[in-house]
Amino acid sequence: MERMVESLAAEAGEGAAEPQSRTDVGADQALIRRVTLRIIPFLMLCYVIAYLNRVNLSFAALQMNKDLGLTAGTYGFGAGIFFLTYCLCEVPSNLLLHRFGARRWIARIMLSWGVIAVATAFIATPFNFYTMRLLLGAAEAGFYPGVLFFLTLWFPAAYRGRVIGLMLASIPISGIVGAPLSGYLLTLNGLAGLHGWQWLYIIEGLPAILLAPLVLVVIQDTPAQARWLAPAQRERLSAILVGETRQVERKRSYSVAQALCNPWVLFLAATYFTNVCLLNGVTFFLPQIVKGFGLTNLQTGLVVACPSLLALFVLIWWGRRSDARQERYGHAALANIVGGAALLLAMQINNPVAQMAAIAVSFACTLSFTAPFWAIPGSFLTGASAAGGIAAISALGVFGGFVTPWVIGVLHDLTGQFSAGLSAIAILAMAVTVPFYLIGRRRPEAT
Repeated sequence: MERMVESLAAEAGEGAAEPQSRTDVGADQALIRRVTLRIIPFLMLCYVIAYLNRVNLSFAALQMNKDLGLTAGTYGFGAGIFFLTYCLCEVPSNLLLHRFGARRWIARIMLSWGVIAVATAFIATPFNFYTMRLLLGAAEAGFYPGVLFFLTLWFPAAYRGRVIGLMLASIPISGIVGAPLSGYLLTLNGLAGLHGWQWLYIIEGLPAILLAPLVLVVIQDTPAQARWLAPAQRERLSAILVGETRQVERKRSYSVAQALCNPWVLFLAATYFTNVCLLNGVTFFLPQIVKGFGLTNLQTGLVVACPSLLALFVLIWWGRRSDARQERYGHAALANIVGGAALLLAMQINNPVAQMAAIAVSFACTLSFTAPFWAIPGSFLTGASAAGGIAAISALGVFGGFVTPWVIGVLHDLTGQFSAGLSAIAILAMAVTVPFYLIGRRRPEAT
């Protein structure tokens, strides 16, 4: 992971140097490389663990559903209910992060979700399952938007697309590592009297607990606190970021309340909602779809990792391309539309290989949407309004994570197929993304 980050960090300044800088461009590029190598690998590792703990129940379901008596509908409700408390707690969590600092708040988030993830191994009823998913959503709320806000405090706007893309590469990495690992852990069924799905929750939950104290050591809240940078570098990076903030505020300064009620913030949330629907529709049900091909649990894990391999490269490339062209709306829109179209196509295909190929394209494009999209809020929101606005977009958007698994599960119980629900969310994503692009490209920050 670190070698990949170093390679991309070496290219971080190409075509994306601070346009108003009067200092040596090479020095600025070296500064961004150093910050990237210090911060991003660790954040990627934390997010790999976070995402794995959020979605590993998709593999646990291969055994857990039978043990707990869960139907596809009740499983989908339990999978989605995580996002209910996640949505409710996300804005308050991000505002507390802004108040107390990222390092302390992110460490608190990781410790609490790690404890709950491990405790999930000992549930015995559907009610226990719902309770732990609600608690996990509340515990993890604020981590994703908090990290996104944290990046705006460290990286100038010209670099954010590729940096966000690099950080979000954690999602496919978690699939590449986590899918085969989860499939293998299910084979431990009976070891020490525990089911395989229980070992899955325990082993994949412990790293969050172990990493939480390291957050306090590795990251600092702002460049001004980074003693690992030379004084001149701290001053230079702080000056660039303060200058950008003032430039945005000269156009329009929003309070937290104004940001939360801003119509464009709400429309961004609606667009993100469709992207979350696409992502979670694939994530929570792909292992069950693949298992239906007649594969073992271990084979299922290996096959499910394949879409993540493609997504890893496409996500990073698309974020860099967005930075190089300094264009966000078109890149985000194209990724979401192609992701929806590929998923819709996959649901019409009966051949397993062709279906997996279409799902891989859909997954890669759906993830690629995130890098250019999350560079947009910071172009017109700053400070506490950025913390609140980013959290609002994320919170309202990830409500799709609550709706999608539940709806798909219920429709599966009624029809015996996953295609009806997945096709519906694919059409919704394409329909909402078109006006997002047409309106967004005319906004001031798009120029």
